[in-house]
Amino acid sequence: MSIRNLDRMYAPRSVALIGASARPGAVGNVILSNLLGAGLPGPVWAVNHRGGEILGQQVYRDVASLPGVPDLAVIATPPKSVPGLIDELGRRGTKAAVVITAGFGELGEEGRALQAQMLAAARPHLLRIAGPNCLGIMSPGAGLNASFGHVQPGKGHVAFVSQSGAVVTAVLDWATSRGIGFSHVASLGGMADVDFGDMLDFLAADPQTKSILLYIESIRDARKFMSAGRQASRLKPVIVIKAGRHEAGARAAASHTGALAGSDAVYQAAFRRAGMLREMGIEDLFDAVETLSARWARRPVSGEKLGILTNGGGVGVLATDFLIDEGGRLAEITEETVAALDKVLPRTWSRANPVDIIGDADAERYAHGMKALLQDKETDAILVMNCPTAVVNNLSAAEAVIEAAEGSHKPVFTTWLGDKGVREARAAFQARRIPTYETPTSAVRAFMLHVRHNRNQRLLLEIPDAGPDRATHDRKTARALIEQALTEKREWLSEAEAKKLLAAYGIPVVETRVVSSGAEAAKVADELGYPVVLKILSPDITHKSDVGGVALGLDNAASVEEAASRMAARVARVRPDADIEGFTVQQMARKPDAFELILGIVDDETFGPVILFGQGGTSVEVVRDKAMALPPLNKVLADDLISRTRISRLLEGYRNKPPADRDAISMALMALGDLAADHPEVVELDINPLWADADGIIALDARVRVMPAKVKGTARFAVRPYPLSLEGSLTDREGRVYPLRPIRPEDMHLTDELLANSDPEDVRLRFLSPLRKLPRQLAARLTQIDYDREMAFVVFTDETRKEFAAVGRLSEDPDRERAEFAIIVRSDLHGHGLGYALMRQLIDYGRSRGVGEIFGHVLRENRSMLNLCDDLGFTRHPLEGDPTIIETRLSLR
Repeated sequence: MSIRNLDRMYAPRSVALIGASARPGAVGNVILSNLLGAGLPGPVWAVNHRGGEILGQQVYRDVASLPGVPDLAVIATPPKSVPGLIDELGRRGTKAAVVITAGFGELGEEGRALQAQMLAAARPHLLRIAGPNCLGIMSPGAGLNASFGHVQPGKGHVAFVSQSGAVVTAVLDWATSRGIGFSHVASLGGMADVDFGDMLDFLAADPQTKSILLYIESIRDARKFMSAGRQASRLKPVIVIKAGRHEAGARAAASHTGALAGSDAVYQAAFRRAGMLREMGIEDLFDAVETLSARWARRPVSGEKLGILTNGGGVGVLATDFLIDEGGRLAEITEETVAALDKVLPRTWSRANPVDIIGDADAERYAHGMKALLQDKETDAILVMNCPTAVVNNLSAAEAVIEAAEGSHKPVFTTWLGDKGVREARAAFQARRIPTYETPTSAVRAFMLHVRHNRNQRLLLEIPDAGPDRATHDRKTARALIEQALTEKREWLSEAEAKKLLAAYGIPVVETRVVSSGAEAAKVADELGYPVVLKILSPDITHKSDVGGVALGLDNAASVEEAASRMAARVARVRPDADIEGFTVQQMARKPDAFELILGIVDDETFGPVILFGQGGTSVEVVRDKAMALPPLNKVLADDLISRTRISRLLEGYRNKPPADRDAISMALMALGDLAADHPEVVELDINPLWADADGIIALDARVRVMPAKVKGTARFAVRPYPLSLEGSLTDREGRVYPLRPIRPEDMHLTDELLANSDPEDVRLRFLSPLRKLPRQLAARLTQIDYDREMAFVVFTDETRKEFAAVGRLSEDPDRERAEFAIIVRSDLHGHGLGYALMRQLIDYGRSRGVGEIFGHVLRENRSMLNLCDDLGFTRHPLEGDPTIIETRLSLR
């Protein structure tokens, strides 16, 4: 369940408080006071078994005696009473409840059982529950404050969703004192029902919410969270504060990948994949609220170049240093701007950015500086700073900045340093919704928040090159290797098996032979050619070098036999418990210019498979140069993963060392995502080292851990991978067969060609407007889809798969109650029944997903499409407000 009935929760027509109290300061008394004081247009009813009157309101003894059906119930009664109340409210028709009461899932088995009873009582009535154990919810625009918070928040356009009620009260207190309002405030508490995914879906569609701020301690449903987060982030900024970055005890892991993949690192990867912006602490949370609530927040910063205007050179330098540290850019102001400032500023001004207008700068000088930077073509945003002095009134300087800022479209950030002496100036900025910060660091971080958001949006628009074709992977060989290990009750594949698994997915490996003795090792070495590497073979030893189980550069048979003898004795002494099965022999690779990398997979408890990339070698856990990403990966995402490590800069080449083949590295990362999708039994994988140079890549060592799959297929993925099983074909009424598959991100150019090869009138009928080429943002949105929320089937003209014949799309709402279809068939292929066959494909897919109804908006003049829908059992309905469009509907239940 997702957004169903959340409108009743956040914009109720009537509210009942069950557990109202006459005792001042009691939770039931504070909630009633807040409900009455928030300005709800409809009735607020108080319920307490004693009856009487509280705060001038009649008190009803029970739910049954209420004069009407409340849209929303707020429950503040003992926990054991809650399931019965939920059932009674649901039977009366209530669709939402906020359970303030604690004593559920957080109290162990007994509490979890009580929570299950509460949810079971709600389920038949589709009654949604916020909480339990929460502060409550607020929607200032709807006149709702169903909480025991200590302030009434004002109206605004920032939504704040938090697991912690204490953090909510702190933020509200801070924001209210600064005149900052909110569209919605939600304390989720125990998240028995409504969780972050539900709220993101709801807020993404809410016109009053322009940005979203989340305080997260944990995620319950990773796939729902990722789908909702990706959707919301495309529409408005989503800022995340994640608590619990450092675990008291790290999870024990036998592989380097497992040791490097901490829980917070995985959350960071998830937020990045969803397009969210991560901030770290409570100060950042306050700053984010300040930034997002600004007047111009609905118009994102358009560029990355910051101009700095200051009356203190030192703070200008500090701001510049932090800007560069954060990956920002200092604007290089134009010669025209310098000339304009020369005319109005003292000769001692800096004549560069930061624009230092000297310590005695008055309001007029600030006005001149603002005018010049606002007109400067190389400046995208401005940070204005002031250090207080006894010779100038800093409030008048602030007023000059406000006047200039309000006449421009450019974002302006302010920092009036100090405390008592600058309070009036800060208050003036806050009153006019110009963001102001106590330090240059906070102001620069606020600017970079917008820069990072823009970068995320650009990343979403990048069209990736085609990755490895999953159909070419040797899944049969891989499956046999994994099943053999599971049959033999082994968790770890041998080194030779691990390399065969990688080779099955197109990752080059060093040929590795398994032998049982030193003599056999010498014989194999003769066949491979010298020098060779000898390694111990044991299912109980994963890090062979730690026990002296690796010998390098052996250049003759005698040295191989001697090394094997010494190695066996040494390992037996260090690890007497280990089962020694023999040795592996491989020719020693010679790549003097190669970089040592690590690639890996780890299965996270919350987000499922995660891909790791970083600097490899024996010191990997000391260097800790790594980055993580959620699969599946495409070329753009794989390149981005590589770029987030320090070694990425070395991979570009330096001095006489040529650049490494980054495309080969990216392909290997994508292949690991495919491997994880095809084999849910793989729970941990290391390639360390993977050598990369100008000639490509090669895996020298690998470890793979397998366990019986807990879930089938790709259900454990937080982002649903490309659904290979849906590839197939369509047959038109004349018997012609067309290849069919789900759309991929790299299909954008084929989509453009389909439109170019179609009659303009057909395109107008499909898109309800004339188009010859899709706008880039729309094209990226239609090809880079979330396979868990929508599906687009592309139909090729023939087996060459070079041209689209048709595209059919089905977009589900978060509850799968309805899904909208859209179809376009190339004009020269009309009249053969291809559109009919594609629509049948969409209907069958929607039915398999449990969708309740398929619908589409069709121009009234598009008779061929309307007739096709009639033939398939759709019904026609006029679209309210637009007589030119017919809504066609088909029930699937």
